[in-house]
Amino acid sequence: MPPKGRDGGGTAGTGRGTAGRGTAAGAGRGSAAGRAARPAPKAAPKASAKSTGKPARKTAAAKPVRKTAAAKPVRKTSAAKPVGKTAAAKPARRSAAAAKGAASRRGATARPRQGAPKSELDAAWRSAPTASPGGRADGPARAGRRMEVRAGAVGSATRGRPSGASSRGGKPARAVRTPKSSRAPRPPKPPKRPRSPRPPKQPRTVRLADPRKRLRVSLIGVCVVLSLFGGRLIQLQGIDASTYASVADRIGLKTVAVRADRGVIIDRDGEPLASTVEAYTVEVDQTQVTNPAAYALQLEGILGTDAAALQRDLTGTDRYVVIGRGVPGSVWRQVRALGLAGLTAAPAPARDYPAGIVAGNVVGFLGADGLGLTGLEQAMDETLAGVDGEATYQFSPGGIRIPNSSANHVTQPVAGTGLRLTLDGDVQWNTEQVLAEAVANAGAADGVAVVMDVDTQEIVALAATPAFDPSDPSKTEAADRGSAAVEDAYEPGSVFKPITMSAVVDQGLADHTTVFSVPDSIRRGGETIHDYYSHGEDQMTLAGVVAKSSNVGTVLAAETLDKDVYHDYLRRFGFGTAPDLGLPGETGGRLPSGDDFTDLTRDNVAFGQGISVSAVQMASAYATIASGGVRVDPRLIAATIGADGRETPVEPSAPERIISEETAAEVTTMMEAVMGEGGTGKPALVDGYRIAGKTGTAQRVDPDCGCYADYNSSFMGFAPADDPRYVVVVSLFDPKNGNSGSALAGPAFADIMRFALEQGGVAPTGTEAPQVPLFAD
Repeated sequence: MPPKGRDGGGTAGTGRGTAGRGTAAGAGRGSAAGRAARPAPKAAPKASAKSTGKPARKTAAAKPVRKTAAAKPVRKTSAAKPVGKTAAAKPARRSAAAAKGAASRRGATARPRQGAPKSELDAAWRSAPTASPGGRADGPARAGRRMEVRAGAVGSATRGRPSGASSRGGKPARAVRTPKSSRAPRPPKPPKRPRSPRPPKQPRTVRLADPRKRLRVSLIGVCVVLSLFGGRLIQLQGIDASTYASVADRIGLKTVAVRADRGVIIDRDGEPLASTVEAYTVEVDQTQVTNPAAYALQLEGILGTDAAALQRDLTGTDRYVVIGRGVPGSVWRQVRALGLAGLTAAPAPARDYPAGIVAGNVVGFLGADGLGLTGLEQAMDETLAGVDGEATYQFSPGGIRIPNSSANHVTQPVAGTGLRLTLDGDVQWNTEQVLAEAVANAGAADGVAVVMDVDTQEIVALAATPAFDPSDPSKTEAADRGSAAVEDAYEPGSVFKPITMSAVVDQGLADHTTVFSVPDSIRRGGETIHDYYSHGEDQMTLAGVVAKSSNVGTVLAAETLDKDVYHDYLRRFGFGTAPDLGLPGETGGRLPSGDDFTDLTRDNVAFGQGISVSAVQMASAYATIASGGVRVDPRLIAATIGADGRETPVEPSAPERIISEETAAEVTTMMEAVMGEGGTGKPALVDGYRIAGKTGTAQRVDPDCGCYADYNSSFMGFAPADDPRYVVVVSLFDPKNGNSGSALAGPAFADIMRFALEQGGVAPTGTEAPQVPLFAD
C-alpha cells in the first residue's frame, strides 16, 4: 500500500486529486478560507455531484479549516467532516461515498493489479509521468490526472498476468482482491446531527456589599480605637497621674546620703577617745575644669596630694570624681576660697582619735566606708553609727543644682549613741607604757595587762602590745590591731593556784595552816609532776604551798576535792565563758568538762596546766576573791550617751557569791604570804601598801608541734590586801630573757599598781601583813 499522501484514491483530503493537501474543500493549500483567491476547478464538484447524485449538504455552522504552512494528510474517515463556509467560497461537504464514486469513474484506481511483482510495481510507479511537459500541474484537475496516469501505469504493469502466476518462479500468485472502486458502494452513513450550539455564558453578576454595613463596621472600629485612647488618657491623667508626676519629678534628681554623726567614745572621766569632727569629701566635675594643670598646682599644697595625681583626677569628661576624702573643714574652706569652678564638697564627718595610741586596741577604728573594723568601733557599730539621712536635689540638664525646687528635700539623720567606758585614760596610758617596757626587757613576743576595780569589777585599764594608733592603722599589722587581753587564751600556770585553794578551803577541807607532806615530785596517771625546784619531802602548810608555789603540794590539796565539785567552782568563777565586754573576738578559753575532766586533768588544772584562760578572766577571778567571794561580770562600758548628751548607765550583772567571805580572807592571807619572807613575790611589792599576789611560770604550747616548748611569765594580785581596791594582771608571752614570773612580770605589776592606787587616791595601808608559817614546826 503506497504511503499516505501518495495513493491515488479519491477520498477527500488524502489524494492529490483534491484541491489542497489536507482538506476536502481544496481551497488553497490549507483551507477553503485560506485560498479563497484561487477559484476551485469545476471538475471536482461535478464529479462529486455525479457520483453521488446528491447535492452537497451545507452544514448549519461550517467551521473554517485552520491554515497551516504545510498541509498534513487528513486521516481517512467514513464520512468527511464538513468545511465551514467562508466569504470566498462555501463548498459543500462531500460524503465518503461520493468521493469514492468520482475516483472510480475517472479510472484512477489507486490499487495495482494483485500479483504483480514489487519491482515492476515500483518501476511502473516511478516511470509514470507526473506532470505536463510544460512544467508544474495547475489546479486540482491536473493533479488528479497525474495520479490517474501513475495508477494506470501500475495497472498495465500487472494486467494480463494470470491470477495464480507469480513473478518469481512458478508459484501461484495470490488472488487479486477486487479493488474497492469496483465494489458496490456502501450506503452512506447518515450525517451526524450537528451539535446544538452552547448557550452563551451569562456574565457573572458582581454583588456589591451593603454600604450601610460598611459604615457601621467602620464606625465601630473608630469607636474602639477612640475608646482605647480615651482609656489611656484617663489612666495617665487620672488614675496614675500622681505616679507619673513623681517619675517626672525624679528626672534630674540626685540623692546623696547625709552621714549621721557617730556617737563619741569617752573614758570614765569624759575624756574623748573617739569623736566625730567636721570633714568633707571633695568632688570635681571634670567638664567644668578649664585648666587641670593650673588647678592641680593650686590644690597640691592645700590637700597635700601630688600634683600629677590631682591633674589625672581633674582631666576628663566625668561629672563626678572624688579628689579628697576626710578633708577637714578648715582645709575645705581654703579650697573653696580659691573659687575654682567645678569643685564641690559633700559633708562626710570624719572620726578623730585625740588620745592616739591610748586604748587604741580597745577603741578600734573605721574603714574608708565608715564601718568599724576593730575594737568597739566594730563590735558596737550599730549603736555608734545611728541612722543616716539623705538629701535630694534637682539639677538642670547642665548639671547646675536648681535652688528652691519643690523636689529638693533633706531627711535629717539620727545621731548615733555614744559610749562612756570604765577605762581611766591616765591609768590606761601608764599601763600601756609599763607593759611595753616590760615586754622589751623580757624579750617577750608580746604581753597583756589588766587593771580592774574590785568594788564594781569594772575594767580600768586594758592594755596589749604592740600599741595601736587608730589614727594611722597602716603602721600596725592587722593581727595586732585587736586586744589580746580578751582575744588570746593561754595556760596561766601557778597564778591559778589561789583559785584551787579557794575551792579546797570553801569545802572545809583545809585552811592556810593545814600541813601537807610535799615531795618535789609525784607520779599521777603515768605522768611525773615536779616542783620548779628540788627539795626533800617538806611538811608545808597550805600557805607555804602557795608561797613556795609548789605544784606537788597543790595537787595533794586538790585531790581532797571531788573532781566534779572542783569543776563546778571553776565554772562559777567564770572560766570557760567569754566575759562579754562588747569587744570583738572575745574568748572564753578552754575548760575541760565531762569525760575530759579526769582525775589527771583535775591534778594538772590545779596548778594552771591543761586549762586556757584570758587575762580578763583571771582578773575577774582575783576580783572575786578580793571582794570577799562575790563575783560580778566584768564591765567595760559604763553608760550610753544619747544624741542630747543624756547618759543611761549600763546596769551591772547581779552579784553572785562564789566562795564565802571567810574563804576569801583565808586565800588572801595565803597570797600575802607570797609577798612575805620566804615567798616568791618580793619583786612585786609596792611601798606603803599590802599586796596579795601570786607569781606564775607556765609552759607554753607551741602551735607548730602541739607540744610544750616555751613559757609564759605572769604576776597577778590585788591591793591594798586589807581593803582591796584594784586587781592588776600582767602576763608576758614567750620571754627570751628568763621565764620567772616574779622577776619579769613582778616589777611591771608593781609600777602599774602603784600608779593606779595613786590615781585612785587610795591611801597607803596603815597595818602590817600577817606573818603565817610556811612549814610545820
